[in-house]
Amino acid sequence: MSATTTNKSSRRRPDFPSPQWWIRDREGNVVVAQPPNAAILVWLATVVIGWTGLVDGATATTVRDAGRGALAVWALDELLRGASPVRRLMGAVVLVYVLVRLFG
Repeated sequence: MSATTTNKSSRRRPDFPSPQWWIRDREGNVVVAQPPNAAILVWLATVVIGWTGLVDGATATTVRDAGRGALAVWALDELLRGASPVRRLMGAVVLVYVLVRLFG
């Protein structure tokens, strides 16, 4: 058995329902947290703006709605393209939360 084969087999994704299966991508890398993408950065910016109270009235509503939209985009992206099952699950949970807040 060559070193290449050993490396690939040790990095392969565990079989379902192993706990490791939930946090590893198809190449076997642990993928739970990643650097934030643009949608999450927009959401974080709107949260910070809301906390500081820099805006009020209609502008505050617009900022809040933009943040919710950005969070929905992030959640949908994770649900459809998440690198690991836990990331797809996280996207589904956040998307349900955003939709409940929107229509609830």
